[in-house]
Amino acid sequence: CLAPMEDMFSKFGANGRCDFCLAPMEDTLRKRMCDNGASPRANPSQMLAHVQVPESKVEKLTKVVTKLVSRIGALATSEGFSGVHLPFSAETKSTLGFALIEYESGEVAKKAVEVLSDYAFDKNHALQVTPYAHGIGLKDVEEGEFKEPEPAPFVERPDTSSWLRDGSQREQLVTRFGKETVVAWYDGKHEPATDYDGSRESKAGVPWCDYYVQWSPRGSYLATMVPSKGVILWGGKDYEKLGRFPAPGVEFVLFSPQENYLLTSNNSRTDPNAIKVFSVSTCKLLRAFPLFPKDFLPDNKPDQERQAIPPPPFHWSHDDKYLARMGKDLISIFETPTMKLLDKRSLSAEGIHEFQFCPTKNIIAYWAPEHGNAPAHVDLIQLPNRKKLRQKNLFNVTKCSMVWQNDGDYLGVKVTRHTKSRKTLYNNLELFRLNEPGIPVEMLDIKDAVMAFAWEPSGSRFAMVHAENPSSTKVDVTFYDMLKTPEPPKNKKKMSSYNPNEKIAELNKLETLQGRQCNCIFWSPAGSHIILASLGESASGTLDFYDCDNKTLVQKEHYRAMQVLWSPSGRSVATIVSQPIGGGYFKFAMDNGYTLWSFQGKQIHQASFETFYQLQWRPREKLLSKEERAKIVKNLKKYEKQFDKADRERARARYIEETKGKRALRTAYRERLAALHEFRRGQKEARMDFLGGYDSEDESNYVYHEVTLETILSTKEDVVY
Repeated sequence: CLAPMEDMFSKFGANGRCDFCLAPMEDTLRKRMCDNGASPRANPSQMLAHVQVPESKVEKLTKVVTKLVSRIGALATSEGFSGVHLPFSAETKSTLGFALIEYESGEVAKKAVEVLSDYAFDKNHALQVTPYAHGIGLKDVEEGEFKEPEPAPFVERPDTSSWLRDGSQREQLVTRFGKETVVAWYDGKHEPATDYDGSRESKAGVPWCDYYVQWSPRGSYLATMVPSKGVILWGGKDYEKLGRFPAPGVEFVLFSPQENYLLTSNNSRTDPNAIKVFSVSTCKLLRAFPLFPKDFLPDNKPDQERQAIPPPPFHWSHDDKYLARMGKDLISIFETPTMKLLDKRSLSAEGIHEFQFCPTKNIIAYWAPEHGNAPAHVDLIQLPNRKKLRQKNLFNVTKCSMVWQNDGDYLGVKVTRHTKSRKTLYNNLELFRLNEPGIPVEMLDIKDAVMAFAWEPSGSRFAMVHAENPSSTKVDVTFYDMLKTPEPPKNKKKMSSYNPNEKIAELNKLETLQGRQCNCIFWSPAGSHIILASLGESASGTLDFYDCDNKTLVQKEHYRAMQVLWSPSGRSVATIVSQPIGGGYFKFAMDNGYTLWSFQGKQIHQASFETFYQLQWRPREKLLSKEERAKIVKNLKKYEKQFDKADRERARARYIEETKGKRALRTAYRERLAALHEFRRGQKEARMDFLGGYDSEDESNYVYHEVTLETILSTKEDVVY
């Protein structure tokens, strides 16, 4: 067809043929593109979008579509052609069911296909977008009876939960030291036993890990980071490769709680795709983000101050439905798997400084400082309806720190306040009860400075480290409980209704440990036990193992310890001295390594390395409810004999394995000795002939004399008057 391109778009007749050359519309367009020197299969700058409206709405729809698609990139406009065209049928008095959109570059068109596919155009319609070359290619599809393609042969994926069926119920940990990455079993009584050390990859000359590693939240996968390539996922009994995620320069990995998605970051401020979100099952890239949201960095500050501002972190909801990040006066909440904004808009949060998801519910907690005449406040927002469940106003606030209890029953907010002169700082705790009607808030005033605050993982208790002076070496550790056992009634008539196991929602102080050397607290995942640790360069490395139920304390020390990590079961704990990967001078290199302890403070194993980078316990999913666990603990004595028998059998098997070499040497020695005795007996006659018939082994040839010798070892004289 020799018609101008813009005229050709407007001359399609009712039968879908060009009025200039009577050729089918798709053939005409295809030929015109070829005449212009562009192959439709090689030129991705055109695309088709499925739309259909009557004649009265064509102009309006054209404007709407143009406004939408032009946001992605520059359209290929010319005289009489805006870059968007909706062919119209005079017979049906409506568009032909699609629009033609042309961009200036193929890269922009590819991006448009990704962004606009399944885009919610309105409440009842979604766009279907395809590259023009693919749309034209449908003409070559042969017509005929549909033949169902042969399904691909089933390939069973490795069982990522096989390690949970270990007969001894051992735990696993991974360590990074030197150029090695080692996954090991640990039974809590002996040194770790290697499970896999990347030997298969070493033989193939392929690096298993060049950077840090990360377990998934349920322990199904191990992610190893290779900055030159990206992230590799491993799993199964033999640690097979399950997926690869291209993320050059990766420095950070974050799994979603249900292990459906993986977020990577290279921490590059200049890369528009610094943060990537992948689907774990398909390894498909769902969306990429820059390191900072739009307008997050202030323009009125020098570059040095801008460089010191950390990027706002992403947070996953507990059920993987949402991924959120803080922006300037807002929270951007993205739905999975589309990774599009929830309700097409961000959540307004004026002056927001920090936010967190509830660990068990789709509730966001955030705080914002004072702004103008508005006080500082902590808000609880429910998703997806954005309902404000609770707002707590605060005054004279310098800083807030939010800490969720693992079950999401409580939220603690440590508030640092200042006097009117702003010269004196003091603290108080705002304690939210999420399960109570109206979410009541209790305020706990504290005269001292609070250095650490932590909830018991699945209980109602919390602990805090406080002192009059924040730099004090001797501090107090106080324990509180959000529930209280009521006192028995004095009236005997009411004793029948009294239940000593029933608790009421009332904050009460349990006890205070005075004069401790610690700046951090770490609750055991099983509860009841806590470690009061003194960590850091100038700290003493003191470790206090405290049993909150039996009130027993064991004091240990790991000099220059930097980390304390409980195992998921709470049976063991690791204290670590490590150095960052990347070289450079590290002044504690002589202390590199880790120590494994029992929950009671007994040292089990200690390992030192020239370069030690990382230790991580393999997470273990909790399969029992809180009630089921409480029932097992209550009836634990029933299982003691069974557990003791299993322990004895394992100890016996381990002893046999450890002494296998000694027993082999002993057996060989005995066999050699028996052979020598037999050899000597065979020489008896020759020996007697040599001695003139004298048999040296005949006892009757010997005379025995018995002699008794007395020796005084010591004497003692007592004078008796």
